[in-house]
This record gives sequence, structure tokens and C-alpha cells, in this order.
Amino acid sequence: MIDFAAAYRGRRVLITGHTGFKGAWLALWLGELGAQVTGYSLPPPTTPSLFAAAAVAGRLRHVDGDVRVRADLERTVRGARPDVVFHLAAQSLVRESYRDPLTTMETNVIGTVNLLEAVRAAGAPCGVVVVTSDKCYDASRPGPYREGDALGGADVYSASKAAAEIAAASYRRSFFPPERLADHGVAIATARAGNVIGGGDWAADRLVPDAMRALAAGETIAARRPGAIRPWQHVLDPLAGYLTLGAALASSSASERAAAAQAWNFGPDSQATRTVGEVLDAILAANGSGGWRDTGDPGPHETACLTLDSARARRELAWEPRWGFERAIAATVDWYRAYAGGADAAGLCARQLIDYAGAAVA
Repeated sequence: MIDFAAAYRGRRVLITGHTGFKGAWLALWLGELGAQVTGYSLPPPTTPSLFAAAAVAGRLRHVDGDVRVRADLERTVRGARPDVVFHLAAQSLVRESYRDPLTTMETNVIGTVNLLEAVRAAGAPCGVVVVTSDKCYDASRPGPYREGDALGGADVYSASKAAAEIAAASYRRSFFPPERLADHGVAIATARAGNVIGGGDWAADRLVPDAMRALAAGETIAARRPGAIRPWQHVLDPLAGYLTLGAALASSSASERAAAAQAWNFGPDSQATRTVGEVLDAILAANGSGGWRDTGDPGPHETACLTLDSARARRELAWEPRWGFERAIAATVDWYRAYAGGADAAGLCARQLIDYAGAAVA
């Protein structure tokens, strides 16, 4: 893992979507590294939220805004003068995309285009990490999926992430080609991670938050699609990938910046590719009690099996996942149990960041 403190101390960083689960963790991490962080986002999507529990607003310059409103986003980008942008703002739930496909598309696709337009309008050098999803791939053939594989999406959420990837690639080719970096100074990359878990996620219709809510209430966990296979990873592993990528995009080396301006997978090791049922068994083992049942109702279509090949990030960015499946589950369950017992959310995150930094590669 690179020296993140050296890479980000004093750097101006803009995060969109910093009120969400991953965005709040990233904001806390960048704050610990000494970055000057501006966050642009709607209010937290859940109650409770990690953003509120860890008092993230007091640790950065917080701007309440919607990525669908381009004028506000442009004003924020100009004011933040970022060295690095992490674009995480999104509608992030597959089932919600069935309930509200229009908002999903507007947020995930037009919101991404608005961010790229804001960067173009600012006319200043920066690195941009557009965060999408492993679900951006055409899953009609089996994985593991590599960065050059076909994009697609049978559901609206997946299609929106594929479209965001295509939009980012078109801006890179049309306005910010890496071979002309000296002329425009903007390096754009996209980042695709697996199914992210960790303390502080309270989203609805998401496996781990649903499981922890049920356990806290003394209820049996209701499982949809227990045979579905996903690449599970603790939130700190992909965030370390994003930070590594952001540092490369903002490097003093023009060749390093240009080489980083492409698509990247940040998935877990193959041993962390597990079924939903296996994840629930591991959660129950870490918790020490409880049970789960198959609801028998798979709900709307979701891809049955997703796996990622992250060899390029390992080879070219020297990024490696540090917490394997068992450690990711243990850290997640420990976080929720400690928080339920009255522990401070920001302190829990800070301790896990220290543990993660000192961990050997899984």
C-alpha cells in the first residue's frame, strides 16, 4: 500500500456522495490523512447513517447539493479547486432501480455527465475517479470480468452503471485524451468494485444491513437468493484502491497520470467470492447466535453470479486487498455490535483504519 498520508496531506479533494456509506468512510479516511476535503451530496439516504453517527459534516467543508443540478455542481467544483475528485454520488440499490428507474438513470448517468461537465468548465488540472460497479459488465457470459470486457445490464441499475462508464470513457477520449495531458491537465479513470460490506451501512434491501437489523431485533434473517454469488469485500479494500488510483491520477509524473487514466477493477481475492448463504453463515458465526431462512421469493431480476479479475490493478498500481473474507466479516460484525453497545462511530472507524493500515496483505 502506498503512503497515503504523503499522497494526500494538504491536497484539495472533492467527494460527491460523501453522505453515503462508502463516501462517509472515504471522507473520514481522507480527514485522517490530512487532506482538505469538500463534500457535495444530498442529505444522508438512511436514518441512522454513518455520516451523522460519525459527525462527518464537522470534519470537512460540507455542501448540500444534488448531482442532477449542474449549476450547483459547477459552482462547487470551481470553489473547491480540487486536485482529486472522487465521484461516488449515486442511486446504489438494484431493487430501488426497479421502483424508480428514472431517478436512477438521472442520478447515475446524468449526474456523472454533470460532474464531468463541471470539471471541464473549471478548466483546471485534476484527477477524477468515477466510481461505478462490478454490475456494469454484460453478465450474459460467465466471469471473472476484466476491464476490457463488454459492458451491459439487464436491470436498470446495472445499465445505469454501464452507461456511466461509457460516458466517462467518451469524455476521456473527446475532451481529456491521456496523450494530450500536458494541454488539458485532466486525468479521468473509472473504478469498479465488488459487493462492499462494513460497519455503518444501514441501507434497505442490502444483505449485511438487513442481517444486522434482524439480529439486533432477535429475528431470523430473511434471505433472498441465498445461492447468488458475489465478490464480497470490506469497504476499506476498494477505498484503498480508489485512493491509490487518485494518487496516480494526481501524480507529478505525467506518464503515471496518463497510464492511470483508464478503467480499473478493485475486487477481492477469489476466496471471497461466496454465495449469499455462505455470507450469512459467516455473519452468524461471528455474531455467535441467530439463524436465517430462504424467503423463497427472489424478487426482481438480479445477476446470479458476479466475479472480478483485478490483475491489472495488482500489477500496474501495486494495489492488493488486505482483508480477506473472514476478516471482512469479523470487522463488520464487530463494528455493529460495538456501536449497538454505545461505542463512538468515528472512533470505531478510526480504530479499523489503523488496523487496516497495519494488516498484512490477505
